[in-house]
Amino acid sequence: MKQLNRVLMGAGVIMLFSAPAFSAEKPHPAYPHYWMSVATMNQSMPGMTPEMAGMAGMFGGRGAAFGPRRDLQLQVEGPRDIAEPRADHLIPPGQKMGESLPLTTPRQEKAERPQRMERPEQYEKPKARMLIYWGCGELAAKGQPKIIDTEKMSPTEFGRAFAGRGPTYQAPPAPRKGWTYGDWPNADDRKEIPGDASLVGNHLVKGNYLPDIRFSLDQKRDFMAPVEFVSLSKSGSGAWPFTWKAIPTATGYFATAMGHNQKTGETIFWSSSEVPETGMALMGYLSNQDVQRFIREQVVLPASRTSCTVPAEVFRDVDGAMLQFIAYGEELNIVYPPRPKDPKLLWNPQWSVKVRLKSTGTSPLMEAREDGRRKSSRQRSESVEQQPQDDDAEDRKPSRRKNKGGALDGMRGLFGF
Repeated sequence: MKQLNRVLMGAGVIMLFSAPAFSAEKPHPAYPHYWMSVATMNQSMPGMTPEMAGMAGMFGGRGAAFGPRRDLQLQVEGPRDIAEPRADHLIPPGQKMGESLPLTTPRQEKAERPQRMERPEQYEKPKARMLIYWGCGELAAKGQPKIIDTEKMSPTEFGRAFAGRGPTYQAPPAPRKGWTYGDWPNADDRKEIPGDASLVGNHLVKGNYLPDIRFSLDQKRDFMAPVEFVSLSKSGSGAWPFTWKAIPTATGYFATAMGHNQKTGETIFWSSSEVPETGMALMGYLSNQDVQRFIREQVVLPASRTSCTVPAEVFRDVDGAMLQFIAYGEELNIVYPPRPKDPKLLWNPQWSVKVRLKSTGTSPLMEAREDGRRKSSRQRSESVEQQPQDDDAEDRKPSRRKNKGGALDGMRGLFGF
């Protein structure tokens, strides 16, 4: 598994230098910008055994909570640099988190002088062989898989082959010279978000470096419903058909999965795109324009879809794989006052607000092999119990930690823990 980690780390480094260029927005005039990043995450999937559920929290990011949960990130920047900045977001009662959330400016610690990095005498080229599949169906389409092999490619060629489509670059508010920045959650406040919290209603952001920013959110910009798989099981052909509950406010869906063949050392990627696409840049927030563009390009599934199938060839020789799924929400963009329709008129914007939304879920693709493995484990256990008893008999009984046939051990094999 260490080899897989090195492969992925090497791929990430290469992508930094060879990923496709993002289309950048024009520079904004000097007025405050406020961003709300609204996410729903779900680790609770049909078919999960209790031991899988115990491990699923390791993939949950901040909080590592198992099951549906909500996440909110608030970021603001104003074109004034003041000594004692203060700002708050006054929230609607339905959010059930008090009257307001403090937007704290991070404390600036004195940066230490970086140590000089010695250039390594020898550069070890990362060794990786990746198989890329795509498309929903019982069988993979002709021309698959696409093979990416570092031993036969230069780092630049490898990065270009592995990198997928580039969405429009989004630059959230951040600390920068001459501006004041604040965010939530922060070191002073990081309340848990109730499962029934709602963002619908009137919002007010105010501070001593900001004008009053007033806006309202409707049902489309509330926390999205969690990703819930209705069915997810391996078919007789070896394919993985899965269906999900439609998310009312979703504008499109995308799925990707990854597994590792321990025997060959190959890493296998699959995406629900109908055209070749790794999907590495599509698991985050996307603008409305990007979602519609990727739907037209048959990369993102339309909101009307509620089913897909991972082809049988993809994970046929893999002990376990992880499915990742995302539903995109409809982004809200407000600029006050609005831009005049007549370009000749003077426009002096006072502030802007962006609300971006997503709902994500993950599930291991392992359940189909579980029955056979449990049977083998049970047969080994019965065989041990039939042996003559002696002082060392307990040592010969298969323990749960040593049994490599369970789902937990399959996940250990895939993710290296």
